[in-house]
This record gives sequence, structure tokens and C-alpha cells, in this order.
Amino acid sequence: MNRALLSLLTLSLAASAHAQDGPSDRPFKLIFRTTEPRIQKGELHQDPIIKSWVIPAEGIAASRKYDKLSTTFTPILDRIEQTLNARAPRNAIFRNVKGSWVAQGQTGWTFDRAATSHNLYVAIQGGKDSAEVAFKRTEPGRSAEVLARRGVLWHVATGQSSYAGSPDFREKNILVGAAKLDNMFVAPGEEFDFNKSIGEIDASTGFVKGFVISGGTLTKEDGGGICQVSTTVFRALYQAGLPITERHEHSHRVSYYDPVGYEATVYAPQKNLRMKNDTGKHIFIQASWNRADQTLRFDVFGANTGREVTVSRPVVTDFKAPADPSYTPDDRVALGGQRQLDQPVQGMTSVIERTIKVGGKTISSDTLKSVYKPWGAVYGVNPNDPRLNR
Repeated sequence: MNRALLSLLTLSLAASAHAQDGPSDRPFKLIFRTTEPRIQKGELHQDPIIKSWVIPAEGIAASRKYDKLSTTFTPILDRIEQTLNARAPRNAIFRNVKGSWVAQGQTGWTFDRAATSHNLYVAIQGGKDSAEVAFKRTEPGRSAEVLARRGVLWHVATGQSSYAGSPDFREKNILVGAAKLDNMFVAPGEEFDFNKSIGEIDASTGFVKGFVISGGTLTKEDGGGICQVSTTVFRALYQAGLPITERHEHSHRVSYYDPVGYEATVYAPQKNLRMKNDTGKHIFIQASWNRADQTLRFDVFGANTGREVTVSRPVVTDFKAPADPSYTPDDRVALGGQRQLDQPVQGMTSVIERTIKVGGKTISSDTLKSVYKPWGAVYGVNPNDPRLNR
């Protein structure tokens, strides 16, 4: 054998021995891989998630030499465990990201130290330069995949209202009521039932006392202001093209619910808001609010039915003069005094038209008619005031 060939053979054997018995030039990594589902533009995607941790070369060498995992890996495994176990499952919701509605939740992770240690040992002894992190996934109750299976893939409609100027009790009841409808599913063919969905309205369910329309004046009852919630969710479902099975207007016009007639009052059990899901898929309702602006919003998500819904501005006619004033007990008012609680309002009739088209062809239309009685100013007076007995 000539000298040049012998030299090449020696170098080749040395390189082979180095590859088998020592660490490679690349750093050894523990790699974590998983996916997270996401809905965007009507499609379900699986977004990859990859994390890695570098394992020290001296630990690799020691593990190979003594045929067991080096204790130098313990702090790294502790960090991985802390990172993974800190992630809890979170239900999917829709968010508007730069004009595009995206639904994504979060799976929970639980580090499997024993299985990861085994993967690490096998990879080191096999001369590999990486090993997989083992873990268990905990799915949220409502993942993007659950939404997709139920046909909830698109933003369908929005309903909004302003409660600007509301007293604290009214805002409290609005937010408590809205939260009870937040993240609600309505199954195909099912009827959205407002009173059933809200449940009992009293102090035990988070509501406080506030003024409601009763007996031709204002009285204090638990849940005053809840009609802001029923009105706003009604607007969202109406704009989504769902048929109304029960809806009522207030006895008189209330400025909180303008445009005139575009509202829905509730008063369990006599008055309710009910609308049927005729889309063939689940619908999903999300609530949101802005306390600084005092606005409430509901968004409806579901299937792309192709419906184009047009809701007209109200046509208001048949005006009538306001009624005489009324009085209600108010212990903040001294005997003989009065405090104005509500403004007088004319009686009137409002008509709103809804047209639903698919592919440019009208498939249905309906009329929302609201007849409002004249309303007088309401004054709070001392509970012993003789005007209360008129």
C-alpha cells in the first residue's frame, strides 16, 4: 500500500471513530413539536409550534462514557418542565386581526419527564444530535377544531348599541347579562331563547336593582337595563337573517335603543326574545363591550349561508303628544321635593324593513313594526309624598 493511500485510510478511520464515540460538531438539541388549530377565512389550519433546548456537549460525552444520562441534564429538564406545564388550555374565541376574523384557542401541555429522558438516552447512545420532548396535550373544551366541526367558520353579523349616560346600576346589569350570553352556541334548528339563556335575574345571579318600566312609571327591580342586552343581541341575530319567533318593543320610546324601533324588550316570563337558527349549522355568539365608550356589541359566527341582509332605517309616523308626568318613590329626595328621572317622549309608530337575498335574489322580507305610547316625565319623590297616591 502506498503512503498516500495509507494516509487517506487513516483519516477516514479517525473520522468514523469520532462520529461513533464522540459528539458531533452540531449542538445536541431536545426538540418540542406540536400544532395548534386556527380558523381563518373559513378554513381550519394547523399551525406548527417548535421549541428547542441545547444540551451541553460535556453531558453528552459523560452519558456515552458511563452508559446513563448525566445529572447535568437535570436543570435543563426542569426548565422544559416549567415552560411546558405553565401552558394551560384556553377556549377558542374569534378575534379581528387586521380586518380578518381569526379563531384560535390554546392546548395545555404536560411534560413527560420519564419518556423524554428515555428519548434522550436512546438518541445519545445512537449517535444522534437531537431527541424529541415527550408531553401530553390537554384540549380545551372549545377548540378551533370544535368550532370547525360545528360549522362555525365565518363571521356572520354584528349588533351594536350605546348605553352612554347610564348610571352605575344599569351598566352593572348590562355587563352581567352580556357575559351570560358570551360564547354561546345555538344548534341547527334550535331556538335562541333570551330569558332561558339569561336565567334568573336577581342578586344571587349577579344583578342589582335598577329602574324598569312598570305600571306606567319607573320602579326599581333586579336587572334594570337588561333590555340593552336583549336589544343588542337581537340586532346581531336579525342582521344574520334569523327568523323572529317572539319579539316585543317597549311601551314607549327609550333613547338608549335608537334607531327607533330597532330593539327588543324582555320581561320574564311575560315577554321574551326568541329567534330560530335556520342556517343548518351551529351559530356561535360572542359578547364584547367598551366601558370607556359605554358601548355593547354582539358578534355572530357560523356558516357562510350566502345571505345578504339589508335592514332599512326606521320610518316613523303617527306622533302623539307626551303623557302627563308620573311619580316614583326615591328616598334620596326630601319631602316636598322632586328629582327628574326620565324625560317626556311623544307617542309614535316605527316601521323597519328587512330584505334577505342569496345570489342577488330576494328569498324573504319582513317588517318590524313598533307602536309606542306617549310617555310623561318621571319624577322621583320622597316615599311619603302624597303625589304617589294619585
